[in-house]
Amino acid sequence: MPGLVLFGRRWAIGSDDFVLPGAFELFVRLVWWIGIFVLYTVHKGQFNCPGGGLLHSYLLGLIILLASIICALCALVYISMQGTISNPGPRKSLPKILYTRLLLYFPEFIWAVVGAVWVSDNSVQCEKTVINGVIGTVIASWIIIIFTIIGVVIVFDPLGGKKTFYLPEGVSRNLESSHSGQLLYNVKSSATRVWEKRIRLLCCCIVQDDDHRVAFTSIAELFRAYFSDTDLVPSDIAAGLILLHQEQDKMESCPKEPEEVLCHSPSSLVTDDLDVELENAAHYMLFAAAAYGWPYYVYTNPYTALCKLNGDCCRNRPTDSEITGGDRHNFHFGSILKITGLQYRDFIHISFHNKIYEIPFFVALDHKKEAIVVAVRGTLSFEDILTDLSADCEDLTLEEVLENGFVHKGITQAANYIYRKLINDGILNQAFTIAPEYKLVIVGHSLGGGTASILAIMLRNSFPTLRCFAFSPPGGLLSKSLADYTKNFIISVIVGKDLVARLSMPNMEDLKRRIVRIVANCNRPKYQILLRGCWYEVFGGDPDDFPTELDGRSQDALTQPLLAEESLMVHRSPSYNALEEEPHLNSPPQYPHLYLPGKIIHVVEECSSKRLCSSDIKYTARWSNETVFSSILISPKMITDHMPDVVLKALNSLSQEHGSCLSC
Repeated sequence: MPGLVLFGRRWAIGSDDFVLPGAFELFVRLVWWIGIFVLYTVHKGQFNCPGGGLLHSYLLGLIILLASIICALCALVYISMQGTISNPGPRKSLPKILYTRLLLYFPEFIWAVVGAVWVSDNSVQCEKTVINGVIGTVIASWIIIIFTIIGVVIVFDPLGGKKTFYLPEGVSRNLESSHSGQLLYNVKSSATRVWEKRIRLLCCCIVQDDDHRVAFTSIAELFRAYFSDTDLVPSDIAAGLILLHQEQDKMESCPKEPEEVLCHSPSSLVTDDLDVELENAAHYMLFAAAAYGWPYYVYTNPYTALCKLNGDCCRNRPTDSEITGGDRHNFHFGSILKITGLQYRDFIHISFHNKIYEIPFFVALDHKKEAIVVAVRGTLSFEDILTDLSADCEDLTLEEVLENGFVHKGITQAANYIYRKLINDGILNQAFTIAPEYKLVIVGHSLGGGTASILAIMLRNSFPTLRCFAFSPPGGLLSKSLADYTKNFIISVIVGKDLVARLSMPNMEDLKRRIVRIVANCNRPKYQILLRGCWYEVFGGDPDDFPTELDGRSQDALTQPLLAEESLMVHRSPSYNALEEEPHLNSPPQYPHLYLPGKIIHVVEECSSKRLCSSDIKYTARWSNETVFSSILISPKMITDHMPDVVLKALNSLSQEHGSCLSC
């Protein structure tokens, strides 16, 4: 629902968000009140001790104060339970109750100070049980006050005082010279500055230079553009994701059409080709995982990794000329050796240097496949996250190949960095001097997969036989023309409902629209959606059939936005407009449709009714196309399916299954 307006400004909390925290505080206050009431009743005639008069007044006042707070909380929780997300009408009296509840913090603060003074008075000689009870009361009061202050800080919206101004869609085009246009510009500038400050705060631990400042501004503009056209609070988004997940599960449980089943039934020739590529992918995924160094090795071997690495930290130390970046204790290099099974002499170059747009990689000789492998590391640092989020598009012009190819800006700059190192520093020349008959293979996972793909495009003309294996690359990477061009030499491997493989600005806009639509038209209170959704995510069962305003509407009517839906969309964001409006001549849209690189292998877990993880998970794989990943799927595994250990496990499972079939 629209954010709560209190003290003349908008807050990042809805009027229906007080049910669960209010109920929890109500329970604490009731237990507290009962304890104090029992303490007062039992010791009613025993306040003749030094300081007892003040104690008697303190306990009596505390009982009255807690009773008042309990009444206010009961009213707050009851009113907050009324209505739905998009129908705040039954909750219109909630601000008055909230003002009353906030006013009660002043006497509570005074009583907490009085209690602290009484407890710290050495002349007090009352019964120890009473003193301990007062100490517990004082501690509980201060804890609640501190958590309340933290909560206020969390839900504070720096732009809350400016979000009451929005322009109608019909008058938002020619306002450059008007007062309204200037006001809108000021609001946008303020929002960008707020996001930039947040990003700087998150990245305060890294050294910041001009590249960082440019990236901060670009990312801040991206977030501002994405979040500026909706009036949703975080709990609305959580409820929307829960509803979308259950709706998605209901659709997946429906039987597929015969045509859809036939389109996934490959011929034997295609199946054989898939088996070969899966075997290659399982082999090269080891190199992509090894590029993460010791964090991946320790994550996958939590009990023995440190002991093994400590034993090898002084051996196989490469010379300073062969390694770039910090690896003081040889943990990174030792982990790479153990994961890949290679020898020290098989490595041509290793770089652990990491800055924004400059990511670690290594070059090694793979004698088993007779290949020179360039492995690029994925996201592992704040600098890598900034590279990921630099999602503007830029042209990638290739002579005699393609025109008007758009690519992800941050990942392209990372690929340019590695390209310069490989070519200008003679790393590839050195490798091919040692093994001239070997082929070039570029691999990477996540950010590394996207960088490896663009790097392969850059090197394609110089090395026509190169191959690239991109594991879980970002979805918003290449324009359609470039994606089609890479089908001859790039293989992308996606596991399950991987979120990153579906991440692009158009997909994020689509997700936002779906969240707004399903949240605005659900006829259940938010607290019921959240509680039932948590139960469903943890324990499984059948998806809830939440009644909505969409039920019973004709197909034509479903294409039109409902009144509740439009109330949550204040105006279209620039990134969304770029998808539908006619772009300026010779000026590409800021966030056009970008796709996964190359031919796509989609690895999926076989359906299981169990909600808990199982050690004998079985996977199936099939060739897929980029349209399958044109929508973000909501699932508890949307993050875990992206993890490199899960990808490696799935590929090893398929490779072993194929090997056992051949032996049979």
